[in-house]
Amino acid sequence: MKVLYFTNEYPPHIYGGAGVHIEYLSREVAKLADVEVRCYGDQRPEKGAKITATGFDPRDGYETVPTGLQSIFKTLDRDLQMVGQNIDADVVHCHTWYTHMAGIWAKLNYGIPLVITTHSLEPLRPWKREQLGGGYDFSCWVEKMAIEMADAVIAVSNGTKADVEKLFNVKPERLKVVYNGIDTDEYKKTDSVENITRFGFDPKKPYVLFVGRITRQKGIIHLVNAIKYINPDIPVVLCAGAPDTPEIKVEMENAFKEASKGRSNVYWISEMVSNQAKIELYSHAGLFCCPSIYEPFGIINLEAMACGTPVVASAVGGIPEVVVDGVTGKLVKLEQMDHTPFEPINPDKFSRDLADGINTLWADPELCKKMSVAGRKRVEDVFSWTSIAKQTVELYKSLKKG
Repeated sequence: MKVLYFTNEYPPHIYGGAGVHIEYLSREVAKLADVEVRCYGDQRPEKGAKITATGFDPRDGYETVPTGLQSIFKTLDRDLQMVGQNIDADVVHCHTWYTHMAGIWAKLNYGIPLVITTHSLEPLRPWKREQLGGGYDFSCWVEKMAIEMADAVIAVSNGTKADVEKLFNVKPERLKVVYNGIDTDEYKKTDSVENITRFGFDPKKPYVLFVGRITRQKGIIHLVNAIKYINPDIPVVLCAGAPDTPEIKVEMENAFKEASKGRSNVYWISEMVSNQAKIELYSHAGLFCCPSIYEPFGIINLEAMACGTPVVASAVGGIPEVVVDGVTGKLVKLEQMDHTPFEPINPDKFSRDLADGINTLWADPELCKKMSVAGRKRVEDVFSWTSIAKQTVELYKSLKKG
């Protein structure tokens, strides 16, 4: 069997959870089938490599249209290039809406079964209009078309499965739940600090950690606003880069400046760090905080738990399927508006509740030790990539023609 992956992100160009997913899934599936990856970027196939990866850059043009639409048209340009090279795979598997058009073209033109993994859903990310303008209407349309015509749709959590059922017309037999996974040999507690000493805080002194992009979805602003309610003796480290828009970057800068007043133990790492640096950050944190307002799964929580760090997280989307309240961490209820998807009804209350969860666990080191052990065990028992790859390949085989 040969599998063709279409993806926006692929090493070395990884910036989000979907990219992490496809990196490790393709690596594990390659042990069970032939794998080819077509992605966005400048990757070139390596001779004799187990996985053939080819990157595609957009051609020149589109400068006269609005910035958001430039992104849309460049996406379509790369997608067309992806299917413009012959396809000899038994199944094509798309990750994120960026490559859905390529998947549609591959299914219709080459007659190949199409699999879609729903890492997130465009109708549930209304803030994307800030980036794409009218292009957001297009991204919603192409996602809907791809999901409803796919031969199989994979939801990364039961919460996401419920969202797909609510938003799209997908027959139950075509909709499957396959969790995200994690490499437990790579993500594990380490004593090393060599990659994080340059960031200006004492890595040997426990701290509250955030890791993620600066985007509405990740709720970073709500955590920054919570800092004034967090015990002032607790250091806070925000590993937050790749802002979605210039506006949210400015909002983050202003919120951080306000949160830092009167405190010398709040730190902001604005770069996208390496995996090894992330592992060191997780390993030396006393707590990890995931304040997401929308999270289909939340792979960052797996990363923290794998490194033995208890988690304080918002109880949204797939997070309660990862973080067990009172066992591997603490879940914080988020009351959201109906008319404005995912925005907290009372943002200050949400920030206070995040701080309360952090302060409560921090004050109980024995409970945190138990959560550290339980979190690592849960990751090993439920979320191994070996198991997830086997489930995915079985799905491929059920769709294979001939």
